[in-house]
Amino acid sequence: MKAQNGVFLPAQTMACPFLQEVVDEEALVLRRAFRRERVFRDRANPLAFPDDHLHERYRFSADGIRYLCRLLGPRIQHHTARSHALSVEQMVCVALRFFASGGFLYSVGDAENLAKATICRVVRSVCLALKSLSGVFISFPGHRRLSDIKEDFYRIAGFPNVIGVLDCTHIRIKSPSGAHEGDFVNRKSFHSINVQMVCNADYLISNVVAKWPGSVHDSRIFRSSAVYRRLSQGEFSGVLLGDRGYACEPFCLTPYADPQEAQRAYNDAHARTRARIEMTFGLLKARFQCLQHLRVSPDRACDITVACAVLHNVACLRKERTPRVPSDVDWDNPAIFPMTTVVG
Repeated sequence: MKAQNGVFLPAQTMACPFLQEVVDEEALVLRRAFRRERVFRDRANPLAFPDDHLHERYRFSADGIRYLCRLLGPRIQHHTARSHALSVEQMVCVALRFFASGGFLYSVGDAENLAKATICRVVRSVCLALKSLSGVFISFPGHRRLSDIKEDFYRIAGFPNVIGVLDCTHIRIKSPSGAHEGDFVNRKSFHSINVQMVCNADYLISNVVAKWPGSVHDSRIFRSSAVYRRLSQGEFSGVLLGDRGYACEPFCLTPYADPQEAQRAYNDAHARTRARIEMTFGLLKARFQCLQHLRVSPDRACDITVACAVLHNVACLRKERTPRVPSDVDWDNPAIFPMTTVVG
């Protein structure tokens, strides 16, 4: 013990004056020995994270992202590593993050530690690559036999001879510049593109038409489409189901406007079967939330919509995790849901 200002201090404190408490050296060695080893993931490789993390941010599992990389790689990969070019995996994940989050480009750039201009180029490149594959993954009436498609629809509510259900949905966009700005204002008074889709009983999109302004009526889009022409020429044996906005045709059946007693069963089966297209819209927009509001020009909004439709079909075919559709979703035709919900 040694006195300092009249106070006696322990010898250990004198030997180590910068420690508040003196810890036995052997205890420190044991603590280091049993400490859990820290695992550092390669942040440049997004596939280093578990599937839950990937689904939340990219809507695909690690195997699904690898499949997309093999699919899109020949179309998007850089031929040199000049200026530290992004890998195919990074490019695919950047685009998926934009499609899934619906955020601003700079927000996606902050999350991926990339510049906004880089995000814009990558999203555009991946989008065009996906659009070029639309003929492979989106085929009317589908990739299965016609009889199987009809049987799947018949199981829903007993409606026979159905090969697809038809409707349009509005994709909100920012106000475009130019003389045609008013053409994009829809009946709900916001700017949009009006996108026609046909789907089967498994929520797979079999036809998409994304090129019309929001003010164009659904029936006009249908009459101008290739599907209408092929059906009117008798190319397929079967019918589509549409809502009252479409004209009743031999190949497109609509509900009765004022059904009598015997016609109510028809309307009920029609509504329950046609609910598949509204459910598909809900799944598509829940999986790729960029479709809630695209802050891009109309032509790019059309390309992104087709790209998301391709990704939706890829996710369905690969049995990727189904997103949960919010209970407060703004259905375009809420009246067609007779006690029908989508469960994630």
